[in-house]
Parts: sequence; structure tokens; C-alpha cells
Amino acid sequence: MKLVYSMKDKPPFGKNLIYGFQQLLAIIAATVLVPFIVNSNAHYQLLSQSAALIGAGVGSLIYIAFTRMKSPVFLGSSFAFIAPVTSAVIYGYCGIILGSLFAGIVYVLIALIIKFVGSNWIDKLMPPVIIGPTVALIGLSLSSSAINNVNNTAVAGYNLWCILIGIITFLVTVIVSVKGNKSMKLIPFVIGVLAGYVAALLITLVGYKAFGFAYCKIVDFSVFSKITDINNWMPNITFLGAIKEISTGTSAGEYLLNGAGVLSILLAFAPVAMVTFAEHIADHKNISSIIEKDLLKDPGLDKTLLGDGIGTIGGALFGGCPNTTYGESIGCVAITGNASVWTTLTTAILCVVLAFFYPFILFIETIPACVVGGICIALYGFIAVSGLRMFKNVDLDNSKNLFIVAAIFVCGIGGLKLNFGGIEISNIATALVLGIIVNLILKPSKEKVEQTVKVEEGEVEEKTIFGNIYDEKKEKGKDKNKSDKQ
Repeated sequence: MKLVYSMKDKPPFGKNLIYGFQQLLAIIAATVLVPFIVNSNAHYQLLSQSAALIGAGVGSLIYIAFTRMKSPVFLGSSFAFIAPVTSAVIYGYCGIILGSLFAGIVYVLIALIIKFVGSNWIDKLMPPVIIGPTVALIGLSLSSSAINNVNNTAVAGYNLWCILIGIITFLVTVIVSVKGNKSMKLIPFVIGVLAGYVAALLITLVGYKAFGFAYCKIVDFSVFSKITDINNWMPNITFLGAIKEISTGTSAGEYLLNGAGVLSILLAFAPVAMVTFAEHIADHKNISSIIEKDLLKDPGLDKTLLGDGIGTIGGALFGGCPNTTYGESIGCVAITGNASVWTTLTTAILCVVLAFFYPFILFIETIPACVVGGICIALYGFIAVSGLRMFKNVDLDNSKNLFIVAAIFVCGIGGLKLNFGGIEISNIATALVLGIIVNLILKPSKEKVEQTVKVEEGEVEEKTIFGNIYDEKKEKGKDKNKSDKQ
């Protein structure tokens, strides 16, 4: 696609702040939702949403450093690690940090292997016929989340006003992206969120405040009552919590001194890291197709994995949640045409700074879920479509390719998951593995291709028919010798 800003471009400072804030709006819902889910499932409330925002910012800064500012990818809290983190909470902050360390080490080990053996095997193991449907699946599997938010079922009950607001948010985002001027096209999500928020605010003020209809209460301002509690202003930084546990002797981490505790955490986190490794490749293949530069070659898969792995460890030290590459950020790049790493860097810094400004955190909480759902329709849709584009040239008349794509889509959209004790392999990872297995069993069929090469006599055509090279050079050489003799 035509980029407005390429990776190395540096937008003007003022505009870049707006672009960075836009990307923050795109990733913040998923980032802060992970600690909320963990706290609701666990017996101990150790994680905070503001700390998760700091962890995402720190992790992304580490990733940008390891990739030498050559990749516009943002890291945020990973949903894949919700179950492991929930189980690690019983060991306190020490257990969360140890689990994240194990997850990061898996990435580092894979990165070292790739550094020595190269990454060409990735293209052979996961060709476009596999990686394309997998990327599309990531967007399609998130579609239910977007629609639940639009319906308001993710928060309360089905609400027609919420659907209207979600559609308004989506349409404004789309219209600005397509028909807006150059400046507007770079901030469609900011404008879309503002339009949706204003619509929700008007319905709340008129319908609920003026006439008392509870059905019209879309924006909830009651969250601002928490602003007077000074304890809420300080995020629960994970490593500070671990230091406090150790110093006061109240840490459940003492159980980690026996082998059983360490092994339990290792078995909970390490396998999930293998799952997110597949998502890492899919996301980087996706962004590579958008910016038309192979990030697995430059800066290299080893560098992106190191950045992701160390970023996961660093992010968890602050926010408690292991990180992963974010499709929302990639969708933002695709829609706006802004691939500047300086914007990603600004987003990371904003995450860290704004996490300490509690009124901002509360304001984010007042943004209705339906508004978030409206922009997610565009974000997740772009992820799905970009995946479809990656295998648009694949011959689906070939039954082998057809069955690979069918296996990935049906098992992924259908929600096929694998559970081994406390270890869960997501539907996306399961579908990807099945696609790889089908591809290996059927093996690539040798297709008929044609090439032309330059030789002394002029243009000579070489034909490859099902792997057997028929070289016309000799035949033409013989004909030329005959004519010379004659």
C-alpha cells in the first residue's frame, strides 16, 4: 500500500503526539482488559490496569531498541497468558515475574536458534497458503469481541442505542479514512472515537439525566468517584510488589523454593510462549505485506523475537502481564498509512506517562464499550482482509491448497482448542498447526512454470514441467550448427 509515513520518517512533533495518542486508543482496551480478567478470576487482586499500560509501554520500548527502530510493531498484554498468570498469582508477585521470565526465555532460545540456522525454514514451513489464512483468522476470531462490545453484551445487556453509537463510530471512522483530507486520514480513530463519545454523551444527558430512562445510560460518570482515593493514583508495579513481599516476609513466593512450584509455573508459561511464537510470525508477516518490506529479513526474525522476549520480561516486571504483538496496532498502520516507528515510540512513551495520570485512566473507563467496538470493526476487519490479500495469488483450484485453507478457517473460526491439564492451546494456534500438518502430508505439488534466461544466442526459454527441466538451449544450438554447416 502507499504509505504516508514510512518506518524511518519522523512526523512533526505536534502531529506525532496525535498519531501516538490514536494508536494508544487502538490498543488500550485490550491492554487494560487482561489485568481486569485476571483479577476477576484470581483470589488476589495483584494487577492494575494502569500498571499494565506501563508494562506495554516498557515492553514496546525494549522491542523498538532490539529491532533498531526498523519495525512499527507495538507490544501489549497477551490474552494467551491470562490462564498462566491467574495460576501464578497464588505465588504472589514473585510467581508472576518468574512465569514471565520463563516465557521470555523461550523466545530468546528460539531467537538464538534462528540466528545460527537462519529463518528460511519459516517460509517453507509456513508458506502464504498457511500464513495468509492464519492472519485472516486472527481478525475474524476477534470479530465476536467487537460485536459483543457494539451490542453492549460485553458490559451489560443488549442495547439498541449502543448499536447505533457503534455504527456511528464505525461510519465516521470509515468516511474520514476514505473521504477526509490528508490530515484527517491520519487520525480516523481519534475522530471516530470522539464522534461516538459525543453521540453517547448526548443520549445519556437527554435520555437518562433529563428524562430518567435507565436504558439511555451509556456513559457512566460514577467511576470518577474513585479519584479522591490517593491509593488509586499509584499503579501496582510488579517488581515493587515483589520487593515488598520479600522484605516483609509475606510473599507466597516462598513456595517457589521447592521444585514443584517452579515446575508448575514453567509448565504453565513455557508452552503458551510457543503458541504466541506462531502469532508473532503471523503478525510480522502481516505488517510486512502492508509496508512491503520483509521484517523477518530486516531487522530479522531473531531480532524481533529477542525484542518480543525481552520486552515480555521487562513489561511483566512493571505491569505483571507478558506481552505479545498487537494486531490492533497493525490495523492502525494499515488504515492510516502511517508506519513511522517514531509514532510507535511516542505511543509507548504516552502509555508510561499517562498511566500515572489517574484522571486519564478514569476517562478511558468512561468510553462506552460500543464506541470501542465501532473502531474495532474497522481494525479487526483490516487484519482479516490483509490476511486474505497474502494468499490471493494462491491457486485454490488446487485441492491441496483448498484443504489447507479449509482446515485453518473451519477449525479456527469454529473455536477448536486443545487442553492438556492447565495448558490451553488457542484456536488460532491449533488451526495453524493443523494447516502445517496438512501441508506436510500432502506435500507441495510441482507446478508448471516458465522462465527466460539470457545466453549468447539471444533469448532462450527454459521450461520446467512438473520439476523436469526441458532446456531448449541445446536444441536451438543444434539448429544453429546445422544452419552454419549449410
